[in-house]
Amino acid sequence: MKKLTLFTTLFLVFATLSFSQERPLKIMMIGAHPDDCDIKSGGTAALFVAMGHQVKFLSITNGDAGHMEMGGGMLAKRRYEETQEVAKRLGISYDVLDNHDGELLPTLEIRLDVIRKIREWDADVVISHRTNDYHPDHRYTGVLVQDAAFMVGVPNIAPDVAPLKKNPVFLYYQDNFKKPNPFKPDIAIDISAVIDKKIDVLDAHVSQFYEWLPWIANDPDVIPEGKEERKAWLKAKRISAPIPTVMKVLEEWYGKEKAAQVKFAEAFEICEYGTQPNKEEILRLFPMLVNGQ
Repeated sequence: MKKLTLFTTLFLVFATLSFSQERPLKIMMIGAHPDDCDIKSGGTAALFVAMGHQVKFLSITNGDAGHMEMGGGMLAKRRYEETQEVAKRLGISYDVLDNHDGELLPTLEIRLDVIRKIREWDADVVISHRTNDYHPDHRYTGVLVQDAAFMVGVPNIAPDVAPLKKNPVFLYYQDNFKKPNPFKPDIAIDISAVIDKKIDVLDAHVSQFYEWLPWIANDPDVIPEGKEERKAWLKAKRISAPIPTVMKVLEEWYGKEKAAQVKFAEAFEICEYGTQPNKEEILRLFPMLVNGQ
């Protein structure tokens, strides 16, 4: 009888510990092109992974127009390979849909693809573009994700994949566009500790950051040859200190003293669609903020 009691006690302790430990969070970051997630949220993704959570990047187009010398299937293949290198460096999964770069439209077919991807990942959080942006692919990706936000829980839509039991929290990436309404940060993440990891991720997109983007911007800089020199150049070119509106939100989450020490940050706005999180829920979904408080 004593052995049975001891066994039962140990079983109950083990079961209690197992059930009290939540499953890893499932974060989905959606971009129009095979480098958008990396630019907008690569640091936050690195923090999630370091804490044992799971992240998926999804590109809605294959990026087959983003170069000055090559295009079509050859470029799409190259850019896909770059995303898989990112996946290795960051410890995430990276999916790319086969839609043409620069020709994206918010069609029902693509909306259903987005719904399926969010369901298959069983996402807790989905982050994507706002619908006012300089690039039509960014705008329409924002529309597609917004259009999917409610439908992910509707069983008769895309019935080949089971609907989500709980609607995710949907967020927007930071941008600088003002019309018809400016980006309003609700969550700001200190990524100073992982900034070199983010640069390493951007560095994997050789076709973009060392070729296409400098060319289309008429950037007069000479691209460095050495690997470390390239990364230093990329960091100086692509990374800047938090803007005042983001700094204010950093102070709200981290306190003024800690916020003053933040060198680099990524910020997100809560979408009015999907689950509307309170502070407690935000802290659960972004556990790196708990350590900051």
